[in-house]
Amino acid sequence: MAKTNVVHTVGKRKTAVARLYMQEGSGVITINKRDIDDYYLRATSKMVIRQPLELTGTNGKYDISVNVYGGGLSGQAEAIRHAISRALSQINTEAYRPILKSNGLITRDARKKERKLYGQRGARARYQFSKR
Repeated sequence: MAKTNVVHTVGKRKTAVARLYMQEGSGVITINKRDIDDYYLRATSKMVIRQPLELTGTNGKYDISVNVYGGGLSGQAEAIRHAISRALSQINTEAYRPILKSNGLITRDARKKERKLYGQRGARARYQFSKR
């Protein structure tokens, strides 16, 4: 039972990492062995995940299986979006890559939480200064 033409990619956002396996099928999206509707209750998260598929017109053409860990639900959704974008650009580079690149979906969003600094309340916050 060998799967044919399975594309494997990794997407990242903040501390979330998504490993994605994509193959031609009926459009089923499985996240951590659960259906997308069971894993995500928010419509915005589902929209974020389906964004690259809708931009390229491939919604319902590929079965997607994702293992995602780390971060929160929003960061995981954006990591999945990054992985789907990378997989689509591997499948058809000439047609899909310019569309995805112009919408900023292929570029890894490198923003992370800034670390707390010693002698201060946080990364940017300081203790109140009293001159006298």
